[in-house]
Amino acid sequence: MSHQLRPIRRHWIIVGTILSCWSLLAVGCGGAPPMADRNMPPSASDLSLFKTAKLCDQRTAFLSRRPAGSLVRDTWGSGEEARIPAASSESGGDESFFFDENGLLIGSMFIFQAGKDLQPYPVLRQTLVQLKPVTEFYLSHSQIKGRASLDATLLYETGDEKTTTRYLVVGRGENAGLLAATTTIDPYAALLNPYRKQFLSRLKTPDPAKGGARQDSQGSDDKEPFLALQQFARGETAQLGYCGGRNHEIAADAYKKALAQGFGDKLRRAEAHHKYGLALEGKGQLAEAKKEILESLTLRPNVPEVINNLGDVYKKAGVC
Repeated sequence: MSHQLRPIRRHWIIVGTILSCWSLLAVGCGGAPPMADRNMPPSASDLSLFKTAKLCDQRTAFLSRRPAGSLVRDTWGSGEEARIPAASSESGGDESFFFDENGLLIGSMFIFQAGKDLQPYPVLRQTLVQLKPVTEFYLSHSQIKGRASLDATLLYETGDEKTTTRYLVVGRGENAGLLAATTTIDPYAALLNPYRKQFLSRLKTPDPAKGGARQDSQGSDDKEPFLALQQFARGETAQLGYCGGRNHEIAADAYKKALAQGFGDKLRRAEAHHKYGLALEGKGQLAEAKKEILESLTLRPNVPEVINNLGDVYKKAGVC
């Protein structure tokens, strides 16, 4: 098998080197082309859920601002979830704060079992009017005053350059009520979607006779191992500098762990090898970086960005 791959790999080396050198000539001395402005969706809100915490806070700082015993701490994959019950929370809802294994706050979730009236928040209601729902489905909302037993529930998504915010809303316009909201840094957005099964289940009332959301068959899920997805998101956060400067050491560790957990999808596996290679390149481990990027190209050939990055590795190694 290795003999069959050698000619292909020589081809990647040549093409990658040519593209890398051409790219350097095009943008000048290792510079990068300017990023295009993103056309961001409406996101204005007068509802402030984050009051004493912000994304990218360290867990130690987060805990120091709260009385001992005021929250419940549970494992969340390789990280941790800190939960504050509605009775003692600042928002009036069940609050959850999610930390990665380095103790970085990467997302939060707020759940309002009886629905939070959005009438006092005209700015947020106007934002929701401008957004197109990502999905619409039906849940039982008999536990919410003034709601029919079965009512439409809509998931809205907005955000900025680095974060994603989602609102799970029952009803529309002035009659809208907030069931759940999440805010995450972008790499973790898929893992903290309030429409995921494990989060929708938090809206269920244990006793069906008292009403509640009967959604056992509803909600999205991902067939890939949760730990693999979580580590890949951790790698992206560190590699792309979502919480400050880039950290190639953490990124390499995270991508390596993601690959060890395994991706069933070949394209995801290829991208994990690619990103692991870039992290190794950032650490100066060029031979290992070349190996990972070549593995990515074996799984998914002819990807210009990956070929170009392979050329960069060869240039640093003195080939170009």
